[in-house]
Amino acid sequence: MSEAVGLRQRLFGWLGDAAKANADVLPVRIGGVDFSRTPAQPARVSDIDLPLLWVTVALLAWGLIMVYSASIAMPDNPRFARYAHTHFLTRHAVSLGIGFVVALLAFQVPLSTWERVAPWLFIASLVLLMAVLIPHVGKGVNGARRWISLGIMNFQPSELAKLAVLLYAAGYMVRRMEVKERFFRAVLPMGLAVGVVGMLLLAEPDMGAFMVIAVIAMGILFLGGVNARMFFLIAAVIVFAFSMIVMTSEWRRERIFAYLDPWSEKHALGKGYQLSHSLIAIGRGEWYGVGLGGSVEKLHWLPEAHTDFLLAVIGEEFGLVGVVLLIALFFWLTRRIIIIGRQAIDLDRVFAGLVAQGVGLWIGFQAFINMGVNLGALPTKGLTLPLMSYGGSAILMNLVAIAIVLRIDYENKVLMRGGRV
Repeated sequence: MSEAVGLRQRLFGWLGDAAKANADVLPVRIGGVDFSRTPAQPARVSDIDLPLLWVTVALLAWGLIMVYSASIAMPDNPRFARYAHTHFLTRHAVSLGIGFVVALLAFQVPLSTWERVAPWLFIASLVLLMAVLIPHVGKGVNGARRWISLGIMNFQPSELAKLAVLLYAAGYMVRRMEVKERFFRAVLPMGLAVGVVGMLLLAEPDMGAFMVIAVIAMGILFLGGVNARMFFLIAAVIVFAFSMIVMTSEWRRERIFAYLDPWSEKHALGKGYQLSHSLIAIGRGEWYGVGLGGSVEKLHWLPEAHTDFLLAVIGEEFGLVGVVLLIALFFWLTRRIIIIGRQAIDLDRVFAGLVAQGVGLWIGFQAFINMGVNLGALPTKGLTLPLMSYGGSAILMNLVAIAIVLRIDYENKVLMRGGRV
């Protein structure tokens, strides 16, 4: 018996030594706690989601080409006579350069740091949203005060607010996970935060950005596990609120009526002008388009061709094939980002997973709205096409959001290899 006990002690002693020797390489996760001792390794090319990166670069490059095509004739208009033909191309390229640098820096920031600074980023976005309403601080264009001039670019605080609300909502759901079944303790504080942002955006006015932020917050609440009855109650309240905003605003009502009948004598030269010329541009493109640079509608017929209605120029120059290809790229991009978020949640990284899925909702929903407006399926709304339309702050924040998703995917891979982040 004593020999058997001695053998058992030696066997377990050997197994204990082996476990200690392999503690640095075995990814053991018990109850959401990572017991791995392997230090995080520097990012390698294989750690980066290259398909996601290359699809993003393809959309950025295509957008740069189309911004040049859509804006090349604008200096012929007396309003833009002092601009060179490459004015918007140059500014867009500078925005891309700045965006790449900031995105590279954002990729270096661990998700734990983003979670820690999320409330402060949210407060900073509120301060900037208030600052843009101050005379001589906020810059007004076409009756809206949405920008702060930074010299080399005009910064739009609403774009920062989208990322800030996304990060804050994800962190909020992680902190409130234990009370997600209680409406007032789980949902009401977040609803008040989004409501404050909404009031500031409507004061600019920028209802489009408010819609995107509301969808991001709603999506994160749903993905975070809020009770389904609560979710549908919140959705009903939001739909009612937006309906009342439209009904109490004469010019918003006119947009709805123009969307329903853009070809009428009353609307064709008014609120339906952009939509009717967008449909004409897409109709001219037919199957294969008129060729790059061959658009007629961009020649001072279609307003904002290089921003909100860039898809109409793509449809005219590349036809149905180009539009379908673009839709497929955005669908793939959104789906891939959502999958990265699901992988993070499977690794017990709830904050990272909700952030990635929130970015997918942001890009996917905004692209859906922009495409719907250009194709006449939705009422006209001032939202740009993500990663493609002209706009420095939008491009900047889109690239930062993509960089954060790439960081989440990198950390997922490190953990799956047994490392730690």
